[in-house]
Amino acid sequence: MTDSNLEPDPGYFSEEASTFGDRVAAGRRAMGLTQAQLSQKLGIKLKTLHAWEEDVSEPRANKLQMLAGVLNISIIWLLTGQGEGVGDPWREDQPPKVETAEIMAEFRAIREGYRQLNDRLLRLEKKLTVSLAK
Repeated sequence: MTDSNLEPDPGYFSEEASTFGDRVAAGRRAMGLTQAQLSQKLGIKLKTLHAWEEDVSEPRANKLQMLAGVLNISIIWLLTGQGEGVGDPWREDQPPKVETAEIMAEFRAIREGYRQLNDRLLRLEKKLTVSLAK
């Protein structure tokens, strides 16, 4: 932060220096979610999300996949910072072109469908595990 205006230092967030927790927080802010809202969407405790954002722990594969889906970012970027991410979380972007908005809307719809299928798959896996344990 700068002393004169208390705005974040434009250089504080960089793709090269960001950690997993930084990228989770940046993705959450880019989606306009609070920590409480994101933890609720993921079905996790708030302290778990805090631990992820503070780089104390990392999610398991299924939660990582859900996290990327909810935040609309790639798993690769979330893990490594490489590829398409959210960019500078404090930058005010220009509104997207109409074509871009339509493509993004379709992309989000597909991703939501994928998330729902993943949820169904997890439920079936649990049922199968219980069935096999009998």
